[in-house]
Amino acid sequence: MINLSEELIKRLNELKKQTFFELINLAGRVFIIVEHDENVVIGKRGFLPEEKERGLVLVFNQKMNFQWNDEALTATLVFGNTPEKCYIPINSIAGVFSPDLRVQLNVPVLKFSNNTESSERVEENSQKKKDSKIIDLSKMRKKK
Repeated sequence: MINLSEELIKRLNELKKQTFFELINLAGRVFIIVEHDENVVIGKRGFLPEEKERGLVLVFNQKMNFQWNDEALTATLVFGNTPEKCYIPINSIAGVFSPDLRVQLNVPVLKFSNNTESSERVEENSQKKKDSKIIDLSKMRKKK
């Protein structure tokens, strides 16, 4: 079992960032999977009921104006015709992928806790969520 620590979370978040920028540079766009959390803001739209359970997939491209800092990814994204200001804590990003390159990084959503028992429960729950949240990327591939 991997010991859950603040350093581990920090390094996983850095891996998410590196993967995000490598994929966007290579393919021109990148998808992220965001797990529902009270700290995630998707404008007034919020999460739909299904997205609260399975996560929300968001698409970013090179031409978009977004910012990635140590705490969060921020951007104004358009849903339908409605622009929504989004604040996505890096800890809420469960996956970064490119269907064009067929590359995918999935990570458990981890939150640091000084209580070891809580940490073990977080890891156990993350594994259960991971098992129930497998997304078939073949349905998201661009049709030729």
